[in-house]
Amino acid sequence: MRFLHPWLLLLAVPALLAAAAAIWRPGGGKLGLPAGERLRARAPSPRARAARVAPPVLMALALALIAGALARPQKIVKFAGGAGEGIDIMLSIDSSLSMNAVDFKPTRLDAAKATAKRFVQGRAQDRIGLTTFGGAPLLLCPPTLDYDALLGRLEELEGGMTRADGTALGDGLASAVSRLKDSSAKSKVVILLSDGRANTGVVDPLTAAKAAASFGIKVYPIGVAGKGDSTMMIDDPRYGRVQVPVVDDLDEELLAEIARLTDGKAYRAKDGGELKDVFAAIDRLEKSKVALPKLAAVGDLHSWPLIAALILLLLESALSAGPLLRWP
Repeated sequence: MRFLHPWLLLLAVPALLAAAAAIWRPGGGKLGLPAGERLRARAPSPRARAARVAPPVLMALALALIAGALARPQKIVKFAGGAGEGIDIMLSIDSSLSMNAVDFKPTRLDAAKATAKRFVQGRAQDRIGLTTFGGAPLLLCPPTLDYDALLGRLEELEGGMTRADGTALGDGLASAVSRLKDSSAKSKVVILLSDGRANTGVVDPLTAAKAAASFGIKVYPIGVAGKGDSTMMIDDPRYGRVQVPVVDDLDEELLAEIARLTDGKAYRAKDGGELKDVFAAIDRLEKSKVALPKLAAVGDLHSWPLIAALILLLLESALSAGPLLRWP
């Protein structure tokens, strides 16, 4: 324990001296009566002694405790630093309209968001970022240890949010790679989720994969689509909310080639359970060691002496107005 302002403890000295004076003072006030000598010859009763000593002592102790509280007592708990483990990860999640297909419950995108959230919550020392892509890429969160902020951005993901049609898979991968290329981490990973094939964008997916490999970035592509066609709900301006078909157009060969070029591994998840298993497998990736700083948790303890002082003041007030009431 330490005191943040130890010099304020000096304020307790006058209070303690006053308490000592009240205890050792030889007698009380003198009566100006003819019988004064005879009354002074009698020894004071225990109640009289208590009435003379207790209130000032309680008051002095309360003031000393208040001085201790002003000095800010603090409890310090130190945590040793050392070697930890961590990697830099970018989540790159397809948010094209087809991710609203209902072969995953409730939709492909909702299942991807829920599984990605659990993945993030299971990490402790990894910097994780988020990009999304439809017909164009969009950075939602750079690599960070602020998982609350990242989870908030994950929650904002919705189908068609890039306001561009198509699946720019190469652009999405390139956007994630650009956020990791200057990282000093020994292990850098992109987790790429998509349900279709590249049909728009500026950067070819294989070119983006080769760029990732040149920066030592592994890519783990995940195909998020059930086997066969599916359906999704859309808002039609003429007929309202209607169900439309979604063709199974996942380019597994492209995802496998991206993984091969970057020394990663490609997966296909056909339902929410398989998607959880895929993320669990990626969660077991090797982790690069990083130095952890020495930490110290500081907790203020000033409330305890303040509570004790309040109790003493209440006790002094109750005694002075009741059992130890002194008459002139």
